[in-house]
Amino acid sequence: MSEAISPYTLAEYCDQLLESSRFDDWAPNGLQVEGDRPIRRLVSGVSACLALIEAAIEAQADAILVHHGWFWKREDPRLIGIKGQRARRLINAGLSLIAYHLPLDAHPSLGNNALLGQSLGLVDAQPTALANGLIWLGRLPEPMPARSFADWVTQRLGRQAIQVGRTQGFVQRIAWCTGAGQSYLEQASSLGIDAFISGELSEQTTHQARELDICYLAAGHHATERAGVQALGEHLAQQFNLWHRFVEIDNPA
Repeated sequence: MSEAISPYTLAEYCDQLLESSRFDDWAPNGLQVEGDRPIRRLVSGVSACLALIEAAIEAQADAILVHHGWFWKREDPRLIGIKGQRARRLINAGLSLIAYHLPLDAHPSLGNNALLGQSLGLVDAQPTALANGLIWLGRLPEPMPARSFADWVTQRLGRQAIQVGRTQGFVQRIAWCTGAGQSYLEQASSLGIDAFISGELSEQTTHQARELDICYLAAGHHATERAGVQALGEHLAQQFNLWHRFVEIDNPA
């Protein structure tokens, strides 16, 4: 039988493991909603949407662990409309909500950036000093045609990558930042890269990639950030003898 652990204890462990105090984040990291019971069963997912809450209730979970939680800066703080519906369902079910955003992107082994590099077979992958360690750098074992690289990323992540900027020639030196990291493209260019990968594409990103002569790939916010929360959930399950299940709520964005 799984052991029971306080949601505070679980969050304190994650705070230390992920060094969450290093980050000035867009939302609070750690325990966001305290449930009414200790945690034996944990469901993880990318975002704390209603579908994930319903899946956690069906799985008889005690807590939900996510990458995208609630209470983001500059958004209406009132629990009304969709936010109210989500909060009522979570609280009425007695579930805790635990979320880690930038700390989970940056972690050297469990983080989204580290796991994206592994998934793509990049070697010498490591965080840089840029953007508080959120921009990573690595290389392909051998140079690859830029168009073939886009196909490779699409195949590995199961989502069609959008390619702008350099589409001809070869790429080998790669930088990346998962999720909405497209604003880091110009910073990353100082690393002498051939390609930059992130999750999203902004209007100005196309022009920047062309003018910097860099192959930019928007590989999906969700697709580039599925692995971290799943790995963290599995780590916590082993560390504390918890039951854990990752629930995939598909999102094409």
